[in-house]
Amino acid sequence: MRFIPLASVVLGSWLALPVAAADAQPWLQRLAAAEQSQSFQGHFVYERNGSFSTHRIWHQVGADGVVRERLLQLDGPVQEVVRVGGQVQCSSSAFADQAADTQIWPVRPLNIAQVGESYDVRVVGASRVAGREAVVLGLIPRDQHRYAVEMHLDEATALPLKSLLLNAEGQLLERLQFSDLQLVESAEADLHASGECKPMQVVEARSSVADAWRADWLPAGFVLKAVTVRPSSISAESVASLVYGDGLASFSVFLEPLGGAAVEEARSQLGPTVAVSRRLSTVEGDVMVTVVGEVPLGTAERVALSIRSTVGEASAVQ
Repeated sequence: MRFIPLASVVLGSWLALPVAAADAQPWLQRLAAAEQSQSFQGHFVYERNGSFSTHRIWHQVGADGVVRERLLQLDGPVQEVVRVGGQVQCSSSAFADQAADTQIWPVRPLNIAQVGESYDVRVVGASRVAGREAVVLGLIPRDQHRYAVEMHLDEATALPLKSLLLNAEGQLLERLQFSDLQLVESAEADLHASGECKPMQVVEARSSVADAWRADWLPAGFVLKAVTVRPSSISAESVASLVYGDGLASFSVFLEPLGGAAVEEARSQLGPTVAVSRRLSTVEGDVMVTVVGEVPLGTAERVALSIRSTVGEASAVQ
C-alpha cells in the first residue's frame, strides 16, 4: 500500500483514499496496549514552530506491570521528567506544576470507543522510520475542535515511531519522531533522576472541586477525566485543575484564586499548544481561569468563556 501524506487528507481527499477503516481497529487496540507491555529505549526528535530538540527516553515495564520512564532533553535547556505508574515523580521543567496534567511522549492516552466517536480512523499506508517498518494511521477529526493526527506505528510492537499533528489547513503543528528504537530493558541507573529533576508536590484529588465548577460548553466528545489540586504560586489558596479528554486529545482548565493579585488576561499559541486566561468574578472572590491544551485556539477560548462557579452567580470582570 502506498503512503499518502495526511496533509492531503485534511485538505479534502480523504474519501478518495483506497483505505479501510476496519483495518485500523486492531492497530488502535495494539497501540493502546503497547506502552503497558513493551520496554524500550531510544532517541527522538521533537519539532514545533520550526524549532527542533533531541531527546532520550528510557521506558521500562516492571515484572509487577508498573511502567517507569525517564525523559531527558539532550540539547538546549536541561529538561528532565521521571514518571512512575503514570504519575510524574519529578521534573526540571519550568512548567513542573502542569507536568502531572500533560501526557509525556511517546504514547497518548487512548480510549478506543471515544476515539471512534470523534475521529475517522483509517490505515492510510506504510512507511519506514528509524530503520523499522511501520503502518500509517490517519485520525481525521469529525469537527473543528481538535487536530488531525498521523501516526506511524511499528509493525512489530505498535509503538508510535512518528506522530504528526496538523491543523484544518494541513499545516504541521508538531512532529515527534524516533531516530532509533531499541527493544531492550533499561539499566536501573538509567531510570534514576538526576539532581536537576525536582520532586513534584503531592497532588490531592478532590471530587468537591468538580462539583464547584461547571463548563456551560464543551466540544462534543470531551469528558472530565481527572481533578487535581495543588498549591498556588500567587496566593495562599490552591489551584484546581479539571482535565478533559476525547480519548486522544486533552486540555486542562486551571482555576486559581487571585487573592487580590493583579494578573492580566492572555491568549497564546505555540505549535499545537494553546493557553487562554480570563478573570472570573465569583461570590468567593476573583479567579483566573486558564485553559491549556492541544486544541484549536478558538475552542480553548470558548471553553474559558463557558466556565462558571456553582457557588452563587459568576460573571466575567469587564
